[in-house]
Amino acid sequence: MGSGQVTDWQGKHVTVAGLGVSGVPAARALHGLGAEVTVVNDGDDARAREQAAELEALGVTVRLGYGETLPGGTELIVTAPGWRPDKPLFAAADRAGVPVWGDVELAWRLRGPDAAPWLAVTGTNGKTTTVQMLASILEAAGLRTAAVGNIGVSLLDAVLGEEPYDVLAVELSSYQLHWAPSLRAHSAAVLNLAPDHLDWHGSMEAYARDKGRVYEGNRVACVYNADATGKPSTEDLVREADVEEGCRAVGFTLGAPGPSQLGVVEGILVDRAFVENRQRNAQELAEVSDVNPPAPHNIANALAAAALARAYGVPASAVRDGLRAFTPDAHRIAHVADVDGVTYIDDSKATNTHAAEASLAAYDSIVWIAGGLAKGATFDELVGGAAKRLRGAVLIGRDRALIREALARHAPEVPVVDLGRTDTGAMLQAVQEAQRLARPGDTVLLAPACASMDMFANYNKRGDAFAQAVRELGA
Repeated sequence: MGSGQVTDWQGKHVTVAGLGVSGVPAARALHGLGAEVTVVNDGDDARAREQAAELEALGVTVRLGYGETLPGGTELIVTAPGWRPDKPLFAAADRAGVPVWGDVELAWRLRGPDAAPWLAVTGTNGKTTTVQMLASILEAAGLRTAAVGNIGVSLLDAVLGEEPYDVLAVELSSYQLHWAPSLRAHSAAVLNLAPDHLDWHGSMEAYARDKGRVYEGNRVACVYNADATGKPSTEDLVREADVEEGCRAVGFTLGAPGPSQLGVVEGILVDRAFVENRQRNAQELAEVSDVNPPAPHNIANALAAAALARAYGVPASAVRDGLRAFTPDAHRIAHVADVDGVTYIDDSKATNTHAAEASLAAYDSIVWIAGGLAKGATFDELVGGAAKRLRGAVLIGRDRALIREALARHAPEVPVVDLGRTDTGAMLQAVQEAQRLARPGDTVLLAPACASMDMFANYNKRGDAFAQAVRELGA
């Protein structure tokens, strides 16, 4: 099973590692192609048993609670992206010379000869929004497209479905890229790089290397963040990538663009990459006010989406129309209400420091609601950068002391309310305390910089609780 397409799956022994959103479609697809499929899964809970029963009814073998051992006769493993590379199963596969593919690799290999090209997006933050913006722009150009991948729509379903697409907007996580060695996108973007998932990848270098895989074999454009600081930068990843002859590096910036860049001039998004004579000419694409919401990091997302769409040959008018038609998902810098001259913003999706930093940069005078599960993060840099904008802070969740200590070091004059409670009423109290600290013209911002699972089922539920609490204030 080398790098070429596997055309004959009949009787091939394939082990699918993990049930869940990628494992179940992978097992179904492989079984449908005639492979002998065995699914192994660590967990043995009610949900797993339900999924196992559905697959067993098709004739797939499922072993619950056997995630560590390699079934005899396995010729290929297809793994869920979240399974860590250091699992014993993969060491056993390595010893036996058995290749390991992710669901993205499988989808890539199962594409037909006339398959739609992929425009791929990765990065620590902003992936989903950028991919949705990109799909909106492609649709505005009259193309048949879908936002797929890590966004919740299975790539396998898109590749194997009846619907013929012209082009796909594909969100890829670092996990998915790790397990997708032969993926070759038409064009790709790395939006940003900040420490995240280091427990999984083992180091920042390994994390960056996996993100950088998205550029391998690109045909038209490698889109990078020209404003990014830190090492390695997204531009470094472009330099290291082995791309097809003629593929170009295209930067995006919130400043005025140089040749081969997209950027912003006097409130206009402009393109100096995909134009005739880019030394002299620039093409207007849209106004900053066409971007929803027009926060700085979201303008960067829009520029990255525009660059990929332009790489695919989309006209400038479609960029404007697509950005105007786009509405962001819930809990991403969502305006909840204005109460007594104070604006309340739900950015519960800011589950790490890099996302919270972008959120805090969008407002001038902030009462910040933060805290939750830190996932090994530190907060000194975040607090130091935002200190001048903070009117006050209300801290919730298990690891709130880490943020409190950073505030004491870098913003000692900012009043801090530390809430120890974790019951369902905690968010209402947090919002009431924030209201007490706020003045007319301020923004109360839920941008926790932490995961939510210590107090809530997920970041959606946390954002819903915030919005409900704000509505109770207004009432």
